[in-house]
Amino acid sequence: MPQTSLPDRAIIELTGEDRVAFLQGLVSNDVAEAVPGRAVWAALLTPQGKWLADFFIFAEDGRLLLDVEAAQAAMLVQRLTRFRLRSKVALAVLEGWSVQAGWGGAALPAGIAAPDPRHPDAGWRALAPAAEALPADATPDAYDRHRLALGLPDGSKDMEAERSTLLEAGFDELAGVSWSKGCYMGQELTARTKYRGLLKKRFFPVTIEGPVPPRGTPVLREGGAEVGEMRSGQDGLGLALLRMPVRGDEAFTCGEARLLPHVPGWMRLPEQAG
Repeated sequence: MPQTSLPDRAIIELTGEDRVAFLQGLVSNDVAEAVPGRAVWAALLTPQGKWLADFFIFAEDGRLLLDVEAAQAAMLVQRLTRFRLRSKVALAVLEGWSVQAGWGGAALPAGIAAPDPRHPDAGWRALAPAAEALPADATPDAYDRHRLALGLPDGSKDMEAERSTLLEAGFDELAGVSWSKGCYMGQELTARTKYRGLLKKRFFPVTIEGPVPPRGTPVLREGGAEVGEMRSGQDGLGLALLRMPVRGDEAFTCGEARLLPHVPGWMRLPEQAG
């Protein structure tokens, strides 16, 4: 029943009476759904609907806490602050806090914790001052292998700022988009892509036979036609952005490796939709 700290994560705190309404108009999911014991996964997009960052939203004691990629924390505070205007909200990166994850039957801890909203098997996430963090009995790499096995994207390891779209990365099926909450930045492209069936590429989990290809390595079909590129990977597992359709019995080459894509049970492909 493994659990570990995630040192590549940070926490942004939002306080002030307008914190929910402020964030609601900016991000892809329904912020009001974040309550103690339930987290929300959401993304910040460009006005053109392209990914900038994603994070988990926790609600606790008159504040919102965003579990974010540490390398993006300062950028996120800066970008969100631009939209503050007269809203009564303050943003800051919390120092000395830790993000933890548990999976494989690990018990949900007390405190600021919630099941990972993306998938029932994803486990849980918890936020706490570093001095109060649970003892780790697994490594961050073990967690990375777990999320790759489920086909879950992980921020900038897989997505490209100002280029990737949410539906490519499975945000629809993985509970990262609200289709009913109202307007947010980048909503128009996201909705148009879904309802007009415009999605042409998707992240697919792949089994890697051979050395893990570097991120960005072209993926080639037999005959040499390029069909996508490698994203994150580790120990024989990875994610690749592939042009559809993708057959479950098809193999690709990528650098010195062979990639075997598969379709996880949560994924809805165009021919399965409706």
